[in-house]
Amino acid sequence: MNSLVYDKAYQFAIRIVKAYRYLVEEKKEFVLSKQLLRSGTSTGANIAEANGGISKADFRAKISIAYKECLETKYWLSLLKDTNYISPEAFFSIYTDAEEISKMLWKILKTAQTSKND
Repeated sequence: MNSLVYDKAYQFAIRIVKAYRYLVEEKKEFVLSKQLLRSGTSTGANIAEANGGISKADFRAKISIAYKECLETKYWLSLLKDTNYISPEAFFSIYTDAEEISKMLWKILKTAQTSKND
């Protein structure tokens, strides 16, 4: 699968898994980190599903879900920072990646919505 947004989301998911491991092992935080893991890895998984979509509507639906999961991931990252589970520096680094991916997904979604001919 050769897609810039997929590749970025995959690399992002790796960072999320590592962040989850850190939060569980070092910070002993199990609830917020699980939410972060779920949404942060779901973004790329939904992009992968979109790329295998059987119709344009299916593609749009999966990209929409990926976008929403990315927004949710940004929420959990902000909450983890504001509750001092992750440093502002770590937050900024990973949040910047999430922001880039969400902007890419928004553009893809808007382009897909303007060409609704299935």
